[in-house]
Amino acid sequence: MIKRRVAVYSRLDALVELLGPAWYAVLGSNYGNAALEFLARYADPNTVIRLGQGRLSRFLIARSRGAWREDHAAGLIVAAKETLMLWGPDGMNFAELGDDIAHEAEQALFLTRQIKQIDERVANLYADADPKAIVASAPGVGPVISAVIAGRIGDPHRFTSLAAIRAYTGLVPKVSQSGLSKVESSITKAGDPLLREMLYTAADQARKIDPQIAAKYQRLMTGDRHHDSAICHLATLLVTRIATCMRNGQPYVLRDVDGTPITDAQGRKIVKERYQIQPRRRDNIRHQRMRDRRKQAAGQESQESPSAPTSRPAKHEPTSQHAV
Repeated sequence: MIKRRVAVYSRLDALVELLGPAWYAVLGSNYGNAALEFLARYADPNTVIRLGQGRLSRFLIARSRGAWREDHAAGLIVAAKETLMLWGPDGMNFAELGDDIAHEAEQALFLTRQIKQIDERVANLYADADPKAIVASAPGVGPVISAVIAGRIGDPHRFTSLAAIRAYTGLVPKVSQSGLSKVESSITKAGDPLLREMLYTAADQARKIDPQIAAKYQRLMTGDRHHDSAICHLATLLVTRIATCMRNGQPYVLRDVDGTPITDAQGRKIVKERYQIQPRRRDNIRHQRMRDRRKQAAGQESQESPSAPTSRPAKHEPTSQHAV
């Protein structure tokens, strides 16, 4: 449902863009309820001007609970006048454009209400499943993610070990082994895909709050791991800690790398000061990995036997029987 709303927002962006940039300056780009209510009724600039600043102000005050007042109304009227000047009297059928925008805005409002109702139901069900809010105490875990983790894992004691819980998520690497070698490759993806997605999202946020997880992320990235691989590794660490807390019936305690308990605010500050990964560093790692892969591929091609079969068509020399 959230993906459907994102798609509606994308279509709404494309339509509002035709009205001009001044509309974004007033309404914003996150499309709150007040903005959607306005677009569902008054997306035609001619209608905005006819409405007038007084009535438009009262409408915005009522729909935004007082957050938008006369200044927003004045800004919308200015934006409407700029749109008319931009397109001229016959440049655009604003009535049809307004209808299209209203249709998308109404869909966005409907989906927003549905998502809110579902979130409330999820919160109530999660409160019953995890009365102590143990899962929600972990860093990076919000209301929806905590409900997914608690619902998918269920009773943590049904697993024989923490390793079994990690395997259940599908975030552990594939292992190919024989009597002489053991090779680990990409993750198995054998578990619940929704649980895996939520753990990935939570781990990506937890590294910004938990210094221990942030330190692990920094070590992985400096060791030439790419971002996705590092986050999958952190996700297994996070789910192991969450499962341990669930088994012990104790909330997650945020700690510094030396074991000192800290608050979320302190954790964010420590991570920002000690464990920040610069975007350029991340790009350099990605480019280095691409260069290494190209070198490896080139090396494999040079080691191939000249007599080995290839994908190219064979070239046959004419024999004496075919010679003229």
